[in-house]
Amino acid sequence: MSAFDHKKAVSDIPHKPGVYQFWDSEGILIYIGKAKDLRNRVGSYFNKDNQMNGKTRVLVSKIRKISFTIVDTEIDAWLLENSLIKKHQPRYNIMLKDDKTYPWIIIKKEAFPRVYWTRKMIKDGSTYFGPYASVGMMHTILDLIKETYPLRTCNLPLTDKNISDGKFKVCLEYQIGNCKGPCQAYQAHEDYDNSIEEIKDILNGKIGNVIRDVKQVIKNAVDQLNFEYAHQYQLKLQVLEKYQSKSTVVNSAITNIDVVSIASDERYAFVNYLKVMNGSIIQTQTIEIKKRLDETDEELLTIAITEFRTKFHSTSKEIIVPFDIVLLDTNLKFTVPKLGEKKKLLELSQKNVLFFKKEKLNQYEKLNPDLRTDRILSQMQKDLRLTQLPKHIECFDNSNFQGKYPVSAIVVFKDAKPSKKDYRHFNVKTVEGPNDFATMEEAVYRRYKRMLEEENTLPQLIIIDGGKGQLSSALTSLKKLGIDKKVTVIGIAKRLEELYYPGDSFPLYLDKKSETLKVIQQLRDEAHRFGITFHRKKRDQGTLKTELEQIEGIGKTTADKLLRHFKSVKKIKEASEAELAEVLNKAQTQKLLSYFTKQNAPM
Repeated sequence: MSAFDHKKAVSDIPHKPGVYQFWDSEGILIYIGKAKDLRNRVGSYFNKDNQMNGKTRVLVSKIRKISFTIVDTEIDAWLLENSLIKKHQPRYNIMLKDDKTYPWIIIKKEAFPRVYWTRKMIKDGSTYFGPYASVGMMHTILDLIKETYPLRTCNLPLTDKNISDGKFKVCLEYQIGNCKGPCQAYQAHEDYDNSIEEIKDILNGKIGNVIRDVKQVIKNAVDQLNFEYAHQYQLKLQVLEKYQSKSTVVNSAITNIDVVSIASDERYAFVNYLKVMNGSIIQTQTIEIKKRLDETDEELLTIAITEFRTKFHSTSKEIIVPFDIVLLDTNLKFTVPKLGEKKKLLELSQKNVLFFKKEKLNQYEKLNPDLRTDRILSQMQKDLRLTQLPKHIECFDNSNFQGKYPVSAIVVFKDAKPSKKDYRHFNVKTVEGPNDFATMEEAVYRRYKRMLEEENTLPQLIIIDGGKGQLSSALTSLKKLGIDKKVTVIGIAKRLEELYYPGDSFPLYLDKKSETLKVIQQLRDEAHRFGITFHRKKRDQGTLKTELEQIEGIGKTTADKLLRHFKSVKKIKEASEAELAEVLNKAQTQKLLSYFTKQNAPM
């Protein structure tokens, strides 16, 4: 029996609420648990400092696989755990094998329906809401309903005939205002039914309505100076505001349906499956499909649906899917929900499949870094509408200071990574004054003229740091060289990070979190850094050169010689007499030292 690497398994689990499942060496589900933080809870089982009882130690020794399902809230985790345990009854969950179930709120099918809570579901046409993992929350909502909507609590058979025959008399509940007396026709069916419809809206998860009603109760109590009563409902309001209406458990009317969603890339597809019965999830699984051909998501989802339905013996007539499915089965109904509770179930399935996909791809890319490179380049090709993978990208940036010392820098990325040995600087030769467009035109022309002369491979993508003007200047040079059709050139503007294509009137906006935009921004920032560094050096050299030429005995030729020898301004100023003597004669050396000494003397 192979050893189980629990550290690796735990590291793959997210810090999110959900349900975890432990499996033994024979593939049998042996334990189901819930957690507010899945990774911390599962990791605690393997913590050597944890004082476990004998049963738990035996359980941990048998674990050979861990699976999990993430949910929106901790409450959802409780509900899902309960559903799965009742469905699978794992060996080590034996302590939960009792008759305890979570309560439901029922709207009884009868004349003048009652609203109350129960732990038993009877198929008599009544409407059930829940189950509620938080009993306190359930009672808070029931108390609110009782306060807001006067309803009957008796179990009298309020038929029209019984009421008209006068068989009943109003009770104390009517006298204290908790009931409007339908038993004596003091309340009409229509008025009572309107209240029931509003209660259904509240129980369907429209918690905003509930909160608004609670606030009104508080306001009314304050207006009546009933501060104790207002305080009671203020406490209820705090509970309601913490409650999140998003839930994996919905109206019990949503029963016996399947939910599937898919996430894919060029190599793999991942499909999540949820099975819902009476508003509760009782089955969940995510599978991975390795693509053999260029299958569509529709084809893969159809295959997965068949697999899941066979595996879990599903008899559902309705399947919730993310897009329309064409399947020749008249007994099945495919639903693409746009809103409501079914939409929430689909979103939960999509959340699980996207997380599963992300984790799996991260694992693959750690084992094979080339996969990440290929994925990023493929995504860039798709996002930027390129005809080939941008394995070689070059980016240009210009710098000048008040129109002086104009320079241009080029950085090179190969396989989405910096290739610093290929970085280049250009001292602009043909441009006078601050003309950024002309500077860009010269730099691009010189760069690719030389590449053509040396028969080097051209890049697949050229990025220009600037908007339409700089892009147009670069394109002019590419046309002169006859390569404007061989490479793609785009400009990136700093203001909104928009991308410009030659001839397009409107820019392209990429998602701010996309990897394509991040690579382009990295190129732009690197070109700016590289260009500014060279520009500052040239500017300092130019300033010193002018200063050196003002020293008696040191002319333009000598100043050039100093800069070539010492490379930087700082090194010239810090050079010793002996070091200066390697370039200057004795008289020039003394004059230079004397000049810098006077400059550094205190005023």
